[in-house]
Amino acid sequence: MDIASSPLSSIEWSLDGSSTCPTTPASSPLFRAAKVDDSPSSHSTSPASALDSRAGDKSDSISIRTSLDDRVKSVCVVGAGYVGGPTAAILALYNPSVSVTVLDRDPRRIQSWKSRHLPVHEPALQNVVRTTRDGSDVVALNAINETSAYSRRSPNLFFTCDSTSISKSDMVFLAVNTPTKTFGLGAGRATDMRAVDGAVQDIALHAKPGAIIVEKSTVPCGTAERVRQTLSTLRPGTPFEVLSNPEFLSEGSAIEDLASPDRVLIGSSGTASGRRAACMLVHLYSSWVPPTRILQVNSWSSELAKLVANAMLAQRISSINSISAICEKTGAEVDQVARAVGMDIRIGPQFLKSGVGFGGSCFRKDIASLTYLAESLGLDEVADYWRQVNTMNEYQRVRFARRVVDRFDGNLTGRKIAVLGFAFKKDTGDTRESPVVDVIRLLMEERPMEIAIFDLFCHEEDILRELEAACGSEAIDGRVKIISDPYLACSQAHAVLVMTDCDQFKNGRKHSYGMALSSRSDSEAYESLDEMLSSRKDETWSFHGMTYRLEPQETCGSNCTACRSWSPRPAASEPLEWARIAYNLRDPKCVFDGRGCLDVSELHKLGLQVEAIGRRN
Repeated sequence: MDIASSPLSSIEWSLDGSSTCPTTPASSPLFRAAKVDDSPSSHSTSPASALDSRAGDKSDSISIRTSLDDRVKSVCVVGAGYVGGPTAAILALYNPSVSVTVLDRDPRRIQSWKSRHLPVHEPALQNVVRTTRDGSDVVALNAINETSAYSRRSPNLFFTCDSTSISKSDMVFLAVNTPTKTFGLGAGRATDMRAVDGAVQDIALHAKPGAIIVEKSTVPCGTAERVRQTLSTLRPGTPFEVLSNPEFLSEGSAIEDLASPDRVLIGSSGTASGRRAACMLVHLYSSWVPPTRILQVNSWSSELAKLVANAMLAQRISSINSISAICEKTGAEVDQVARAVGMDIRIGPQFLKSGVGFGGSCFRKDIASLTYLAESLGLDEVADYWRQVNTMNEYQRVRFARRVVDRFDGNLTGRKIAVLGFAFKKDTGDTRESPVVDVIRLLMEERPMEIAIFDLFCHEEDILRELEAACGSEAIDGRVKIISDPYLACSQAHAVLVMTDCDQFKNGRKHSYGMALSSRSDSEAYESLDEMLSSRKDETWSFHGMTYRLEPQETCGSNCTACRSWSPRPAASEPLEWARIAYNLRDPKCVFDGRGCLDVSELHKLGLQVEAIGRRN
């Protein structure tokens, strides 16, 4: 099945995919007991330690030593979304001799990756892509005379809709979307596997014998075995190896997470060929990841570890949010409680920031997948335990929305509500599972006159798609407005809801207008953003000790819709002037801090009434 002609769209691969069947014990081999050879004989962190642990088995030792001479020359990443694009870019950056191709069904998405307007927003991603996609000069420093010279780096990151790129690849990464199933058996809990199944079918059609398939998507336990069986059915007798290599990325810091991972987890079948494939993947990562951070386990452990990691992080957020409800009824402040608890070295401060709850494409669905797994194994008490994490998360959103409604005595009729931030977290444009959607849905039930939304990175069509799915197109038509200027969004509003903890929304920061965009003198002015970018003929970028001289980007045409949609937005580094916002608000001039990111006392001085999560009024 050719990718370009497949009925599955790129969105299904990368963002909004759905599945064909749930992974239940009755219909799937995924919950069988692991075979003996599924357990690797070593939990080594490097090929060398793997050799040491297998010294008594000459045949396996020779096989692994042979694999050290294998070099991955070409990689194909299937899926050009939030995982596939950044992962491919970093693989290409640190492996300049390896050709990395990103494959996706959607020509528009691929064209965006080829342009200056990337479909995914991540800090530093634009420069990584430019360095690897367009080629660059790398600075080499001479320590003796302190001079520098540039060596040429050829492009090695490519984007395509042509499925034949799979046939040229030694290693194929699966980076397609795996959302929660919305229909049939397991709806709301089971993982949608249609995107994975479709991609595996394409791989089976095009992959060369001996290709290594790497699971990058978050998948249910046993998916590696599922992929092996599919490949065996569609290509009987053709050798393939399947590895589990889950991503541990946090949107908004994905590039840094990839460049400096705290661990790289690789799961294999534990057979000689599986260990050989794992060593080849280790070699790919070892060009920048220390061996001590590369952990080899079996596939089942790797797949489950990803779900458990996200579940435990989400558990911490729900735990502190449950305490925020107590704080609002007493004199305690949740930030002070979190700080005191976080200083306990057994607990630590991470993920103890109270807010409107977690969102995004991972936490909720991974907890749902974990509860479904537990139910399928007859572990109802385990399922109930983890299900409560999602229940508390939903409750936090309801509490916040009710607090807004109660402030207006249950009557939002004729009132304008401004919403600052729509993405599920700061520094990203990802609207999936954003807690803001539920808050707006609950507020819309009270029929406000208008809800005005401003976000730094979200596209209008993405915001409207999420709201239409939650509220219905008729409900939001004429009452929800997406505005590209935060001051216009807040003007004449009765209340402002701060829904992401973007640095730009925080009060008390010093202003540095104009400094982020250019060092050009004040007397000079750019006619457009395109003119400004094209003028930087010798642009350099430093990243983790290396300096690159980037190629100039082609200017967009005057009819570029992306340029038009982004040009009115303020510079990403400019903090809001809350005095200006306060002046144009209507009584009672309320601000609801949904992320605990505002200086409440300073806002009180501006005449604003502030209600913050985890604080009593």
